[in-house]
Amino acid sequence: MKVLFIGGTGNISTPVSKSAIEKGMDLYHLNRGKRQAIEGVKSLVADIRNIEQSKKVVADQKWDVVVNWIAFTPEDILRDVELFEGNVEQYVFISSASVYQKPPVNYIITESTPLKNPYWDYSRNKIACEDLLMTLYRDRNFPATIVRPSHTYYSVIPVSLAGWEEYTVVYRIRKGLPIVVQGDGTSLWTITHADDFAKGFTGLLGNQHAIGEAFHITSDEVLSWNQIYQTLAHAAGCEAKIVHIPSEYISDYADKHNYPSVQGNLLGDKSHCAIFDNSKIKRFVSGFAATVPFSAGIKQTLNWFEPDPSRMIVKEETNRFLDELIEIYGK
Repeated sequence: MKVLFIGGTGNISTPVSKSAIEKGMDLYHLNRGKRQAIEGVKSLVADIRNIEQSKKVVADQKWDVVVNWIAFTPEDILRDVELFEGNVEQYVFISSASVYQKPPVNYIITESTPLKNPYWDYSRNKIACEDLLMTLYRDRNFPATIVRPSHTYYSVIPVSLAGWEEYTVVYRIRKGLPIVVQGDGTSLWTITHADDFAKGFTGLLGNQHAIGEAFHITSDEVLSWNQIYQTLAHAAGCEAKIVHIPSEYISDYADKHNYPSVQGNLLGDKSHCAIFDNSKIKRFVSGFAATVPFSAGIKQTLNWFEPDPSRMIVKEETNRFLDELIEIYGK
């Protein structure tokens, strides 16, 4: 099976690429060539935003599957349709589980949960992409499949504040500094290791029954935010000094004091419970099961960060924001 990943070297797409190679797929990456691809991937170098440049590297090629890991707007979708329509058997759009209704009406999320997020432009753009793809599927038989990752990690630290590509939250934990958890930390959340995501995702590639369908792929492990931060601290060999602050207060403080906005991240996503019904992916991909608990997966992530000091990014702006936020809220 000849598969093209647009992107392919990111937090989720790297483990998926590894899984695809292991399953014998003929895998290509189309990207700017800034990051080293894993062994076995064939690289096509172009900036996907430059359609003429991209046309040159994909000219006359037919694909069983094209996956775009870095499409964010309807304009990105229309560009891909121009590039691949008639030359692809399945086009997979990477959406986001943040598209699901916020605030949620039902704490169990299925693929039929309404798509609505008034707090986050990122999510609304993903919804617009999904709507466009389903119109193209109905009207022009464009072979689209939609996949909605939730909070998926491998080379990022999956917390609400001071994490992701930053190492700041771990730095603070190890220095004995307080860390902020939104709300009272008891809302329930789902975190998925990218190796588990890859099992379900690669099972959808080339699956003709998946065309015209949308899926989320997550772990069945459910943790509170307090448990998530405490598990991270345990993996770092320390105790977490948690300060609970309401999400609305955190968001307002960031906006009023010219720090990067956290409204979408908190009010549009992580302030709410997110528990997923994975029945659908299990029906379409026989034997799919997530098996990496967060307690084990986060240790793997820290082991990815720590051999390379350049990955252990501690941002003074983030430290200043948290210190000021904690001090002002305490008063």
